[in-house]
Amino acid sequence: MLCVGIATQDYVFGLREMPTRAEKYRANDLAVVGGGIAANAAVAVARLGGRAMIATRLGDDPVGRDIVSGLEAEGVDCSLARRHPGLRSSLSAVLVDAAGERIVINHADPMPDDASWLPGRLPEGVTAVMADTRWEEGGLALFHAARASGGFGVLDVDRPPRLPELLPAATHVAWAAQALREATGIADPRAGLAAVAAGAANWMAVTDGANGVWFTENGSVAHESAFPIVPVDTLGAGDVFHGALALGLAEGMGERGAVVFASAAAALKCTRFGGRAGTPTRAEVTDFMTKTPRGNA
Repeated sequence: MLCVGIATQDYVFGLREMPTRAEKYRANDLAVVGGGIAANAAVAVARLGGRAMIATRLGDDPVGRDIVSGLEAEGVDCSLARRHPGLRSSLSAVLVDAAGERIVINHADPMPDDASWLPGRLPEGVTAVMADTRWEEGGLALFHAARASGGFGVLDVDRPPRLPELLPAATHVAWAAQALREATGIADPRAGLAAVAAGAANWMAVTDGANGVWFTENGSVAHESAFPIVPVDTLGAGDVFHGALALGLAEGMGERGAVVFASAAAALKCTRFGGRAGTPTRAEVTDFMTKTPRGNA
């Protein structure tokens, strides 16, 4: 699996409630972990038993060094992580309240969009690409490579893409509910998905947290319920979902099977504090799916 896009360093502060005034607050927990959509997806793939690579842009600074070392410690191949001299890597302060909701404050220097240095063919053994919308040129280049090799290209749409050709380049497109509302102006996720899927040649889905996942199947919109949990920290849950979805497709689970597998991995992550640190292993997800009933799809 090759994940393309953003990698960050996160400082995750646990709070009883979100700040409302300009004064000092004391956190009741702290996790210093790697983050970023593509990077978290790559770690999810690795922990779930796949082989993961990442293509990303970083600064040639201590934060970039820490990001790479954290990914390599998880078994992620960082040979396509390019370090740009004189630029600062992405760093985030993340506030997580007692309900598991979060506020993310990020800073990073603008990185070059150029993707010409990426390989024109997928590296040996890679059968799927997962890309975010933080580096659209990189995702587009590697989606073309995936299609050329007969592999999967999964796009995580957490905000409407800037490049119109990015959506059709992916074989599978999974929207966040907010991004779908922004793109269509339609509040209902099922109706919004039907609108963007009309005439599309690729598979489409929309994730909506505890409300589950809607996705295209046999010319209509199908639904899978979420696994019931008590959320502790939702940071990175969508990233885990998309990494697990791509892995499930690459393993031949089929689209509905991959959705259920990814939903379980994301739900289990939400029960743990610390962003990426809460990403589950394959054995944990398998056990969770066996023991946790869901409502009707």
